[in-house]
Amino acid sequence: MILSPSLLSSDFGRLADELAALETAGLSWVHWDVMDGTFVPNITYGQPVIAHLRKQSRLFFDVHLMVERPERYLHEFVDAGADMLVVHAEATPHVQRALAEIRRLGVKSGVALNPHTPLSVLDYVLDDADMVLVMTVNPGFGGQSFLPASYRKISELRAMINARGLSTLIQVDGGVDPSNTAQLVQSGADVLVSGSAFFKFPPYAERLKAFEAAANSVL
Repeated sequence: MILSPSLLSSDFGRLADELAALETAGLSWVHWDVMDGTFVPNITYGQPVIAHLRKQSRLFFDVHLMVERPERYLHEFVDAGADMLVVHAEATPHVQRALAEIRRLGVKSGVALNPHTPLSVLDYVLDDADMVLVMTVNPGFGGQSFLPASYRKISELRAMINARGLSTLIQVDGGVDPSNTAQLVQSGADVLVSGSAFFKFPPYAERLKAFEAAANSVL
C-alpha cells in the first residue's frame, strides 16, 4: 500500500514545510489536486506552485488534473516536475491521446473516473494507463464521506486488470481513512489518497503507521 497524502487538506501557507514534514515522516508520494473551477467548482493551484516546490522536495509528485481538456496543459505540468499525471475520462474526448502523450513526455500516466462513470470507459485505454484513479467521492472538495458502492467498483477493476495480465495500479481518492483502509486494500487498491484524515492527525509519522497497520492486517 502506498499512501499519497493530498495537499488539498494541508496548510497552504506552509506548503514547503508540509512537504519536508512528509519526507521526514517516511512518506514517498504526495498528491496534488489541481482544480480549474470549471470541471469541478473549486480552484486550487497550478504549474507555478508545483514548479517552485519541486525544487524543494524529493517526493513522488502524483498530480491529479481536475481540469477541462487537460491535454492543453500536459507538457507544462511535466516541465513543472510532475512524476505522474492523471486525467479524467470525463474531461476530454481524447483520453487515449492524452495518456499516450503523457507517456511520451516521460512520466507515468493515469486516468481518473468519477463515481458515476462505469469501468467500461476503460475498455480501450487501460493498456495506456500506469494507474487508474477511482474517485470515491464527487470531486471538488475535501472532507467528504466515502461512497460505499466504490468497493465493488474497485474489486471489478482489479479483476479487469488481472484478467489482462497488467500491472496497472489502482488509486482511491475520497473519504479514505484508517477505518476503511483494510477493506480498500482487500478490494484491490494499491495507492490510497487521504487528505483531512491524514493532515488533521499529526504527527505524520504516527498517522502513516496507522494506515500501514490497517493495510497490513489483510496482507
